Amino acid sequence: MAGGDGLLGHDLLPGEKGPQDACGVFGVWAPGEEVAKLSYFGLYALQHRGQESAGIATSDGSKILIYKDMGLVSQVFNEAALSTLIGHIAVGHTRYSTTGSSSWQNAQPTLGRTSGGTVALGHNGNLTNTAELLQLVHERYPKVEGELARGNTTDTAVITALFTGDLDHTLEVTALEVLPRLRGAFCLVFMDETTLYAARDPQGVRPLVLGRLERGWVVASETAALDIVGASFVREVEPGELITIDEDGLRTQRFAEPKPAGCVFEYVYLARPDTTIAGRGVHEARVEMGRRLAQEYPVEADLVIPTPESGTPAAIGYAQASGIPFGQGLVKNSYVGRTFIQPSETIRQRGIKLKLNPLKAVIKGKRLIVVDDSIVRGNTQRALVSMLREAGAAEVHVRISSPPITWPCFYGIDFASRAELIATGLGVDEVCQAIGADSLGYLSPEGMIAATEQPPERLCTACFTGVYPIPLPDSAHLGKNLLERPAAASNGCDPGPDSEFEPLLDPATSLRPEPAREESVTKQGKPPIGDPGRQE
Repeated sequence: MAGGDGLLGHDLLPGEKGPQDACGVFGVWAPGEEVAKLSYFGLYALQHRGQESAGIATSDGSKILIYKDMGLVSQVFNEAALSTLIGHIAVGHTRYSTTGSSSWQNAQPTLGRTSGGTVALGHNGNLTNTAELLQLVHERYPKVEGELARGNTTDTAVITALFTGDLDHTLEVTALEVLPRLRGAFCLVFMDETTLYAARDPQGVRPLVLGRLERGWVVASETAALDIVGASFVREVEPGELITIDEDGLRTQRFAEPKPAGCVFEYVYLARPDTTIAGRGVHEARVEMGRRLAQEYPVEADLVIPTPESGTPAAIGYAQASGIPFGQGLVKNSYVGRTFIQPSETIRQRGIKLKLNPLKAVIKGKRLIVVDDSIVRGNTQRALVSMLREAGAAEVHVRISSPPITWPCFYGIDFASRAELIATGLGVDEVCQAIGADSLGYLSPEGMIAATEQPPERLCTACFTGVYPIPLPDSAHLGKNLLERPAAASNGCDPGPDSEFEPLLDPATSLRPEPAREESVTKQGKPPIGDPGRQE
């Protein structure tokens, strides 16, 4: 059961792309409940993690039905579609990918045959040994079929193929054999006709939580999704754990020893502010980042304003710690998004004002502190500073509630390549000059980690430090479009910093560090850089 033509609407003013994260997953086992509707609302709460496509699969114990399409959750599903998805088990997925891999074939959940029936699978993350796993698929199942044969070019399709198994093993046994072979970040929610499963990589890079309904169980990427469906939080799915839920109840097994390295960027930007990760509220962590930022980089000013919405909690914290009033200096148009209408050059020239508009009466004559969560390429901040000066700001001081991003992520965040990250090629003073600010301050790595209240050894900070907790293969086997080469495509998911603003900017105004700086870093023998699968 599938609809849609596989086409994705153009972003307004295409040209710039921010980082993309790896999707949102949701699963429910609840006899007597409308599991398709529970999944719909769960995915609705996870919409920030994936805005390109959405899908739900259900089972009534004997057969699996699936409906997926391109678009937002509210665009893909209606009452008629949900009413056809009957059963007591469901798996849902919401995805974001960049141009090139925007196709219905890559939407999830994926479907595949198993020795005893069918598997439907949703995946949040990014594997680093996809090439090795694909070779294993060809060795075990020489005849290509299923998702791979239908043109699916994601690592999820490779996992689905490996779950085929054989007649001597159940899906659960097959999963326990396959899961230890996976490398990278993965949160899997999958099901066959009778059972719901959830698995998380040994590092626990991406969040995955377990919740309890009155008549069943829920697994989801974030606690916010539990809240919206009325499920009570039980615990996180542990790193290296496989959870199985069926008519006999819930059971848990270890497929690998835990080596916790949760993504710190979930606290900085990716997760919803009303989510809790490892016992720490994301909103509280971001407010604390703002407080520490004020202590590390104070400046005399009249008003603290956020870049809405992601910069708001940190701006509140900065205002609290500095004693400088917090204000709303920018109005965001939340309804400017994807459209099939190509913008004219006149509209392109309006740039960031399609998304943000300054409150001139608030800004005029003021010394402003503008708080944002991160800087990727710097183009958005440059346009924002220029806009605030045009609105009459006397001074514009930019404060960032995370350290400089200088390394790409291979665990599910589709950051710009290292050559495109402005902090890779420029120092803080140079970045400040490039974006046109009066001053610039980044939160220190120590301040960021302290705000999460997590031990440093239990966090992945690779995008800031270049220290990758999961070993990376040769660069020829990396790249999110690995299965699509030579096409320049991506397998990313959820929108990251600046992704909604940078498409609004004129590519001619882009800020780029000089490539010579990247060449010098490469010769130093640091970890693989950039996205080798993308033409840079």
